[in-house]
Amino acid sequence: MKKTLLAAATLLAVGAVQADTLSKIKETGTVTMGVRESSGLSYTLGDGKFVGYHIDVCQKVLSDVRKKLGLSSLTIKYQPVTSQNRIPLVQNGTVDIECGSTTNNVARQKDVAFAVTTYVEEVRIAVKADSGISTIGQLTGKTVATTTGTTSVQTLRKHERANGVDFKEVYGKDHADSFLLLESGRADAFVMDGSILAKNIATSKNPAGFKIVGEVLSVEPIAIMLRKDDPAFKAAVDESIKAQIKSGELAKTYDKWFLQPIPPTNAKIGMPLNDATKAAWATPNDKPMEEYAKR
Repeated sequence: MKKTLLAAATLLAVGAVQADTLSKIKETGTVTMGVRESSGLSYTLGDGKFVGYHIDVCQKVLSDVRKKLGLSSLTIKYQPVTSQNRIPLVQNGTVDIECGSTTNNVARQKDVAFAVTTYVEEVRIAVKADSGISTIGQLTGKTVATTTGTTSVQTLRKHERANGVDFKEVYGKDHADSFLLLESGRADAFVMDGSILAKNIATSKNPAGFKIVGEVLSVEPIAIMLRKDDPAFKAAVDESIKAQIKSGELAKTYDKWFLQPIPPTNAKIGMPLNDATKAAWATPNDKPMEEYAKR
């Protein structure tokens, strides 16, 4: 009985240490950032270099955390994550802060926490410019690609205008792979977050050969993901993001990645700040996507 109680106490202690991210960062002088390899907000240039809107936001957050903890330096380790493993890697402590393109929704809030919204996404459809497809109804008999571990195809199927539309689904292992399915003709459409579609089109070999079409399938708040039940770390992250909003730095970061030439091809995504994101910045919050659907 004593051994059982001791084991239980040990597990609780380990969990408490893992949950206290600020203490972990202060003790080790390191933090692990979850990053994506081909997202619209976070992607790789190769050789372990990751860039993008959410990367810049998170680097500023971690700079503020370093100052808050009184550290002279902070080592950031970059851990690539996928749509499938991002939540488990946050839960088990492998990743301290996930800076990809994750939608904040009610189901995920049961497993992880989210900082205040940094971007509000619109899920759309990308097709080849000469496909003749411009609406959801024209997907009947077509092949639609999306990325494994995302909710985009389910969102498409639930859309009222998709009633009676019968299409085949194919899955890419990541967003670049999903776009390749469209690019190579193995899919007729790619359904995903608008920023991801726009980024992949802008950096493709033939940007003019693709377009984003159709109705907005859903409006989704994108946020930095954190471990659940770690209020001190969430408060520190939220404080930094709110400061970036207030100072205008977040708007400058957005302009840099969505309206200016971006690496590696110096292409422009060309997506002006949308009204939903402006509203989220005006009143910073961590509301899930279900709250947006009620509007």
